[in-house]
Amino acid sequence: MIPPMSRASATPSRRTSDVALLFGRLSTMGTVVALILIAGVWASWGSAQHVMLTKGRERGTIQVTRCGADTCTGPYTPLSVGSTARKSVVIEHTVAVRKGRTYDVVVKPGSDAVVRSGPAGILYAWVPMGGALLLASVVVAGGLRRTRVAWAMAGSGVALLTVAFVTA
Repeated sequence: MIPPMSRASATPSRRTSDVALLFGRLSTMGTVVALILIAGVWASWGSAQHVMLTKGRERGTIQVTRCGADTCTGPYTPLSVGSTARKSVVIEHTVAVRKGRTYDVVVKPGSDAVVRSGPAGILYAWVPMGGALLLASVVVAGGLRRTRVAWAMAGSGVALLTVAFVTA
């Protein structure tokens, strides 16, 4: 007769597999969250570096005279020492840029492209990071099961996006 298997012999292997699956889920979802947040910083930094690190950059104003589908143009009036006036510079056509208005801008080095400066420019530059925070909060809540952290991330993302569009 074969003796019955005790439950004690099956439990350690089951605990080991549960721990391995938990570790795999946490490491995978943690990597996804990290990649989403890194992508948000990467997308934001393209404009944010010009707006936040203005020392030595040309600063001035643009009077928007024409807008196309993706860009707006207008004359550039310098405000900083060493900056030169330009007949036409290009700024992205977003909800924050309207024809006929004047905006404080920073010139991207080596080009005639400009980005908004000041508090509104900083907030608009970080809008992709706000979207990344919202997206990552879903992964944190569902994949990592950290609801408080997810709510904090989502709240930060919504606050950033709201303040950015209110400052228009």
